[in-house]
Amino acid sequence: MSLQALFLAAGAILAMAMELTNRQSTDESYPSEIQVTRGSGGRILTNTAVWSPDSQWIVYDTRSDPAGEKFDGERIEMVNVSSGEIRVLYQSVNGAHCGVATFHPHQWRVVFILGPENPTADWSYSAYHRRGVVVDAARPGSAVNLDARDLVPPFTPGALRGGSHVHVWDAAGQWISFTYEDHVLARFQEPGPDHDMNQRNIGVCVPGRPVRVPTTHPRNHDGESSSVLVTHTTTTPRPGSDEISRAFEEGWVGEGGYVRADGTRQRRALAMQGHVVTAKGETISEVFVVDLPDDLTQPGGGPLAGTQSRMPLPPAGVRQRRLTFTAGREYPGIQGPRHWLRSPPDGSRIAFFMKDDNGLAQIWTVSPNGGEPVQLTRNRWPIASAFTWSPDGRRIAHVMDNSVCVTDMATGATTRLTRPSDDAHRPRPEACVFSPDGTKIAFVRRVPSPDNPANQVFVVSLK
Repeated sequence: MSLQALFLAAGAILAMAMELTNRQSTDESYPSEIQVTRGSGGRILTNTAVWSPDSQWIVYDTRSDPAGEKFDGERIEMVNVSSGEIRVLYQSVNGAHCGVATFHPHQWRVVFILGPENPTADWSYSAYHRRGVVVDAARPGSAVNLDARDLVPPFTPGALRGGSHVHVWDAAGQWISFTYEDHVLARFQEPGPDHDMNQRNIGVCVPGRPVRVPTTHPRNHDGESSSVLVTHTTTTPRPGSDEISRAFEEGWVGEGGYVRADGTRQRRALAMQGHVVTAKGETISEVFVVDLPDDLTQPGGGPLAGTQSRMPLPPAGVRQRRLTFTAGREYPGIQGPRHWLRSPPDGSRIAFFMKDDNGLAQIWTVSPNGGEPVQLTRNRWPIASAFTWSPDGRRIAHVMDNSVCVTDMATGATTRLTRPSDDAHRPRPEACVFSPDGTKIAFVRRVPSPDNPANQVFVVSLK
């Protein structure tokens, strides 16, 4: 054997030994993991805000397939993590389906998506045929519309013309973010100078400002909130520019915004992913931030409600900024599993995933004021799930190497909380969610059952 071959063999043995050491642990080194749901049926957790304010209940929907890609759930349920008691919060009717549920941070209210009731060939479930609804967890069964819809011009300010998705309250429980697609513009199949295309954007609902719309279309409906879009997309972004064709996977920045470079505070902002086109013509995702004004009712560059051929435009005072410029990297843009951008309570950093030079998805952060991204983790396995910050801003919960893990945000050190499992029973990638009191993490595993394997909700308690 050549000297080079000996060195390669020794390196491989050392790597295997390090991996075995990393994986091995006594049972006592892991916190207790508890299965809180049982039986057949589907269970899907949203990527954030699945815990009740008192950290005792977890809300989920009942979509049937493991990843929740088939929107066929008929119930929103919550389970008590101590007793296993299950309460049905909402049962859909008239052929509608529901899902993607999140809790209010301080009140016993849950918001989720509701698809079309009495669906027809021209109005079945799609990204632009859904709406947000809210149910009081103390009075389950009856939901009220979050966002209004008006499909006939002149469009009503404060109403949408399509569908909203993934509704998340801010830390104060005052505003709600969502992603949006537009029914009115979906009729256009090709770009043209005289119209916009339906593209994913991000909006904000302000509850307590009811919007009433005319009954000029059978799918129009009133809503208990005023809604606006806060992002601007372009059908054909210029290569190398900051123009985006898609805005998505957003998250509120901080519990009260962030401190600007000049020392003043931006009270409300959303971090998001945006699709840009590089100078080479490649589409990649970069980190953007949208600074929001206190007043969302004043028009900016055009009608808040849009026109028959143009997308609704953001209010005056909205500022959309690009934070990362990664086209020159070997692995450019946001990479890794599907995830939503998140920040700690002080809003000082925005966390996201990007591949390192070895092609592994790691945790990176960037300031909402801009600057170079900072690589936090340097693990030997890629990050494998969406993530959440702990309430104290010290840790991030995520899946890695078939284990639920936490990463220390000061040091970048990652600690396993659950034993590595085989691929069939690994924690699902859709959610890994800290409880409001910071003592527990909710996640989902696929578990065998008497009928078929089923998604089950699990909780791991931190020591």
